[in-house]
Amino acid sequence: MDDVNDAADVDDAADVDDAADVTTLTRQLVSIPSHEDEAAAGDAIEDWLHEHTDGNVTRDSAGNVIARKGPSDESGKRVDDAPSLALVGHHDVVPPAPSQLDGEEYVVDVRDGRLYGRGSADMKGAVAASMLAFRDADPSCELVFASFVGEEIGGTGARTAIENGFAPDYAIVAEGSTNYSKPGVTDVVVAHKGRRASTIVARGSAAHASEPEAGENAIYRASDAIDVVRELEFPEVDVFGENLRGTVAVTGIDGGTAWNVIPDECEITVDERTVPGVRAELERVEQIEGVEWTVDQDLPPMNCDDEAFADTVLQAAIDAQDGEPELVTKPHATDAGWLAQAGVTCVICGASEPGEAHTKSESVGIDVLERCYRIYRNAAESV
Repeated sequence: MDDVNDAADVDDAADVDDAADVTTLTRQLVSIPSHEDEAAAGDAIEDWLHEHTDGNVTRDSAGNVIARKGPSDESGKRVDDAPSLALVGHHDVVPPAPSQLDGEEYVVDVRDGRLYGRGSADMKGAVAASMLAFRDADPSCELVFASFVGEEIGGTGARTAIENGFAPDYAIVAEGSTNYSKPGVTDVVVAHKGRRASTIVARGSAAHASEPEAGENAIYRASDAIDVVRELEFPEVDVFGENLRGTVAVTGIDGGTAWNVIPDECEITVDERTVPGVRAELERVEQIEGVEWTVDQDLPPMNCDDEAFADTVLQAAIDAQDGEPELVTKPHATDAGWLAQAGVTCVICGASEPGEAHTKSESVGIDVLERCYRIYRNAAESV
């Protein structure tokens, strides 16, 4: 009986240490401004990895921080043909609200079991949990830690890393997946939407408004194009039994120069949330005379292409918490889209909850960060 109690005491002590580590490291990372320049945050991550891990740590030209370590055989020789698993995050953040700044420094506050500050949920807390899991795991695979720059501006860091050969077999992208299926659990995302932003320009010919028939009204042509967009079917797909449905919406219109002039140009903006393998047929608007359609941004969607890997991470999540996590989908684009497009098998699992990212009261649960640490470590020792 004493042995059982002693073991429980050891487990409790380990939990306390994990909580202290993840809180301290998250607080350190969140305190570093990184909405305009990610260099200082990247320096802190790089220095910590050099000091606290035995990984091979590198920093690329974009500022991405990448570390690697791998399994070894009984003689201590590295197993070169082991699969690779990456724990992926980003250390850039969106601009803080005034209340999240104290001069040029970020305000960090810990109260009621939560850590508050810009980037706490999206996503320096999960980066900290990934760093600790990278440090502590005895991996069955090559374990990679990667924290990218530029995620908030379209994945510039991820794209640079991919161009430079970043190509793990598997990746857990540590974006938010907590409280998706139900409160109190951290789920595993197997698909998310992408985002295609586009512009429709309708052109006509100007005339005096007292003689509208003398011109071609670009706003009328734009209205015809809007009718086409409104009639488009939203694409949808199923991934491992989970449904993901896209959307298309006109989000802006700008045309006309004066109340007495028939407009010769009208511009429409369109937001499309894409799903893997299917796109809305926006090109149909070009069947209207004088209408052109151009794509301004195309952030790719993601779907996991290996159900066994998704189940492995789900089991790691089940073992790390008391709740019952599920495979779910996510509405937001992430760096997982770029990785999946490059051939990396991805899932998403992280601490951020719906409604926390990018808000003036952004926060993350410390218990959830501990949970994510356990999930990442479990997965690294199971793949």
